[in-house]
Amino acid sequence: MLRDSTHRYQHQFNNKSVKMTPQTTHHKLLMNLPTISYLTDIYFGVGIVRGLPEYLQHAGIHRPLVVTDAVLQELGLVDRLGIPSPVVFSDIPTNPREADVMAGLAVFRHEECDGIVALGGGSPIDCAKCVSLLATHPEPLEQYALIFNGAMHITPDKPPVIAVPTTAGTGSEVGRAALVTTASGRKLGIISKHMIPTTAWCDPELTFDMPATLTAATGMDAISHCVETFCSPKFNPVADAIAIDGLSRAWTNLPVVVERPQDVDARAEMMIAALQGALAFQKGLGLVHSLSHPLGALDKRLHHGTLNAVFLPHVIRYNTPCCAEPIRRMGQAIGVGSAGVDVAAAMSDMNRQIGLPATLRDMGVIKEDLAGIAEAAVEDHSSATNPRPVTIEACQELLTTAF
Repeated sequence: MLRDSTHRYQHQFNNKSVKMTPQTTHHKLLMNLPTISYLTDIYFGVGIVRGLPEYLQHAGIHRPLVVTDAVLQELGLVDRLGIPSPVVFSDIPTNPREADVMAGLAVFRHEECDGIVALGGGSPIDCAKCVSLLATHPEPLEQYALIFNGAMHITPDKPPVIAVPTTAGTGSEVGRAALVTTASGRKLGIISKHMIPTTAWCDPELTFDMPATLTAATGMDAISHCVETFCSPKFNPVADAIAIDGLSRAWTNLPVVVERPQDVDARAEMMIAALQGALAFQKGLGLVHSLSHPLGALDKRLHHGTLNAVFLPHVIRYNTPCCAEPIRRMGQAIGVGSAGVDVAAAMSDMNRQIGLPATLRDMGVIKEDLAGIAEAAVEDHSSATNPRPVTIEACQELLTTAF
């Protein structure tokens, strides 16, 4: 719970007082402005979600579809949005499928909704992005995948998506991508600047009820975004600065939130780190995600963040010959040795400390599941920005090592 009214992350929307940093003023004009505007508008603070109904009214969104999952609905998080008589679509699995998008789209159209509030982690938010896309763009969904040059067909003519994250990991609330398993069985990235949510409402209090394992897994997802962005060979020093700061925040605070789930300071820091990871991965990701995406498409409910956590040490070792300097700087940021082996070992140690599995086998993957994964990883859009060339042979070796 919030300890006192002077908390650095406190944002009391209704009484028009804000205290985020010592430099923040209390001028009334600031109250209608987002806390952050970078790629999209971000409203950030403890209790900030209480201002969502007023925002929707001013934005002219009178009948939003709330896209979430069944667990969050049962926990009462939909009620905390304060939306009167909300239309809810909550039939979304761990890894959303095109069929789930189409089901949500049917509800959106039947209920004559005029916007979407995406409540949850990456799965509901990614599904919501695709519902918005297909509300105004012709089917099928797969034609908009990045690997099919689909971005050129995505326009800004879409219903608004208001993202309300309840995890601190995927960063989908500010990301330009939606990852969905299409009807062909492939997990593909629908990526465009027009897929970025209209606004993000980031309230650390909404993450308090996450189980420890989900907190750990989503936290490692955020770390993987920061690591892979920082190692990407593309030139984007702005993204690099955001990524290395996000890595430092997540590294310090992830063990804290796993042990003390209602530590509001640490929860806020993790939510910031997740935002930073997603803001930065405009620069591109890498082989960790290339390997995770096709495994996530399997019908085994494999959590994306946990997959990333398992692959991260192995991919760091693989990439070290081609990105020694970024790895040295990451070692400094997390307080370990500068060699790739030290950073990789630190990632393995972090996984153990926060209770995540060490291998794919521990996640329930069997050898037969690995068939075709290496080939799919090479074709994945994230492979293009991996610092070391990605080959089928290298992917097969990494899969064997991680298994």
